[in-house]
Amino acid sequence: MQVFVEVVDRGSLSAAAQRLDMSRAMVSRYLAELEAWVGARLLHRTTRRLSLTPAGAETLPRCRRMLDLMGDMHEAVAAPDAEPRGQLRVSVSLSFGAAQLAGAVADFVDRYPGASVDLQLVDRIVNLVEDGIDLAVRITNELDPNLIARKLAPCRSAVCAAPAYLKAHGTPARPEDLVKHNCLTHTHFGKSLWRFRRDAEWVDVPVSGSITANDALLLARTAVRGSGIAMLPTYLAGPEIAAGRLVPLLTGTPPEELGIYGVYASRRQMPLILRTMLDFLAERFGDAPWDART
Repeated sequence: MQVFVEVVDRGSLSAAAQRLDMSRAMVSRYLAELEAWVGARLLHRTTRRLSLTPAGAETLPRCRRMLDLMGDMHEAVAAPDAEPRGQLRVSVSLSFGAAQLAGAVADFVDRYPGASVDLQLVDRIVNLVEDGIDLAVRITNELDPNLIARKLAPCRSAVCAAPAYLKAHGTPARPEDLVKHNCLTHTHFGKSLWRFRRDAEWVDVPVSGSITANDALLLARTAVRGSGIAMLPTYLAGPEIAAGRLVPLLTGTPPEELGIYGVYASRRQMPLILRTMLDFLAERFGDAPWDART
């Protein structure tokens, strides 16, 4: 199973063989044994590329989970009192990284002096294997089935605007009123459509405006300046609302809720530093403490 997962992640038998420190022939043998055990071909193999068969697509996530379970068992019985050591490379969006994760990482390395964190703030979804990322913190409802994800916290949003904007343009009373307003939108989340929950139904509202950005932090700053109405994650909007710089709108019809996940590639044995970081973040963010300020 480990060989199969490595071949898929690395994209070739040769790369997997190098990673696992075995011959290419041995990799082929292990793949053949797994296919015989499963009873189906798992990979289409040509001289140029590998691709999963339907059976392979079904088998891959199950192999990842079983390998993770084995890693959990090893970690549970090996050096239970050991502290995490080494470096953890973490990827996160600029807004969540700056607003919440930076402080958490600082507290983590204070607690565990043998650990270090390489924090990568990016505005795109990275390939964990190709970019050498141990842990990605992602805000989404669409998870990659080939990766392992642990939910760290809910991510709620608030539709809000500066008092100056509302004084000049009026206050929307219902989601449908947003079509008449200048809405500041996120390139990757709800660029032209915002979704709200009204009673037991979803309400989709087309939105548009003068500013679109690929990061929520920039949208928050432009909203505070009175440029328009923004849908912001509460981890950003909370302090601005508490300070009176932004006014929450449409509170009776909340926007669609997302999840904040710690995502990592399946490995034979999860490093202690990764497991400890996931536990640390889940404890710190689990009840979305920033929501208390909205």
